[in-house]
Amino acid sequence: MASGNKTIAKNTVFLYIRTFITMIISLYTSRVILQVLGINDFGIYQAVGGIVGLLSFLNSALSAGTSRFLTYELGTGNKEKLKNTFSTTLTVHIILSLIIVLLGETLGLWYFNTKMVISADRFSAAAWVFHLSMLTAIISIVSVPFNSAIIAHERMKIFAYIGVVDAILRLAIVFLLTSGNIDKLILYAVLLLLLQLSLFIFYVLYCKLSFNESKVNFFFIDKKLFKEIFSFSGWGIIAGSAIALNTQGILLLLNYFFTPSVVAARAVSLQVYSAANLFVSNFRTAANPQIVKKLAAGDIVGSHNLLLQSTKFSYYLMLLLCLPICLLASPLLNLWLIEVPDYAVPFLQLVIIQSLFQVFDTSFYTALYAVGRIKENALISPMISLLSFPIVFVLFKMGASPLALSWISIIVFAIAGFLLKPMLIVKIADYSWSEIFSMMRICLIVTLMAVPMPLITFILLDVDHNIGHFGLVLVTSVVSVCLAVWYFGMTAGMKQTLLIILKARYQSMKWKL
Repeated sequence: MASGNKTIAKNTVFLYIRTFITMIISLYTSRVILQVLGINDFGIYQAVGGIVGLLSFLNSALSAGTSRFLTYELGTGNKEKLKNTFSTTLTVHIILSLIIVLLGETLGLWYFNTKMVISADRFSAAAWVFHLSMLTAIISIVSVPFNSAIIAHERMKIFAYIGVVDAILRLAIVFLLTSGNIDKLILYAVLLLLLQLSLFIFYVLYCKLSFNESKVNFFFIDKKLFKEIFSFSGWGIIAGSAIALNTQGILLLLNYFFTPSVVAARAVSLQVYSAANLFVSNFRTAANPQIVKKLAAGDIVGSHNLLLQSTKFSYYLMLLLCLPICLLASPLLNLWLIEVPDYAVPFLQLVIIQSLFQVFDTSFYTALYAVGRIKENALISPMISLLSFPIVFVLFKMGASPLALSWISIIVFAIAGFLLKPMLIVKIADYSWSEIFSMMRICLIVTLMAVPMPLITFILLDVDHNIGHFGLVLVTSVVSVCLAVWYFGMTAGMKQTLLIILKARYQSMKWKL
């Protein structure tokens, strides 16, 4: 247990260093790209990318299956089956990329030509973006088995380096856009394609040199394993289709009913949301392999405890980020962007609230994923999620504000995180209601203790025009959450362990100095 926790802690440190650097670079990159492309072209890129993203929902489902099977075989120690698993998943992703090309260049192209709201003078550039985005998506799909192998082997250090390099290169791409007379929207899509290709080559070379299972021939298929992966992932495809419809599909709805500028506002809010979620997802990325490996080794109690503890601390991390972002959304966006699109502030506030509910939904899925039983989740969760798309469509048709989609999303994730997923992990993975409710109760208490002081400070001060007031609300939010977690969210044993770690780190730094 101690060794596993040490591995998680070490991997989490690497991932958080990666996240902090990439988040700063990515947010600055978004500021510059919005300035260089303009709100209209930025919105066009996001909307066109929405078509490709919608078609790529198969990839997310198969990615989860790939990671799960590789991690599980590492846990069992069966090297031959691990090699067969990698070979089979690689072939599956190659086949998937061909399917997406077929769908994209038929159904996707039809939608692009007949339904997209794009001005005539930008239609040709948007068409280039569509085809280039398809190629970028294909390379990304074939990269998945190599990426999953790095995570399964818990090589988070190299994973962190790749993320930082990726962010730096994306920033370099933005500055390249400012030179030359080529259409900036087309050039942006071309450079992103070249970046994805470069990362793919690196993933392949690193895995070939580091992991024996990756030294395989293309198009090898273990038929029995192929069936198992598709049986596992097939249910994920249903869930993935619902997720794609409620993310990329929503962007297409916004483009259909409103304008590219509204799509840009939604995209801007989602970028901040994604940056915040990276902190939590990195913690889960470090913890998930240990959860699966403990289960594979027969340590069911250890696996359960680790999932519940990681869920709780994932929520604390998200609250630490969400509270100041939600309160300071307006000044943050004005500091970040030169021109803030309409609806960007309320979109950001609502999607940040949604992310708190989403922590439970996403974390509990790991329990189902670990035992290889996602059928029930794939049948029930999408039924709730899929309802949001037609509801939003009807609301938009009736003249509702674009913000209606955010309110519907909050309701969907609240139902999924507090009702559906707990029911499933109790039934399928042998968790108990008492331990789930105990964890949720602690999260609720921490929230109730953390929110009042920053909220009162925000109401009393002018954060939009006074940098000192802005800083005070920020500090109050962070300190309030930390104190609430310390006094209400941690057991005595956790506090003692944390103090020992901090003391050891302090002594180590003092010795070096």
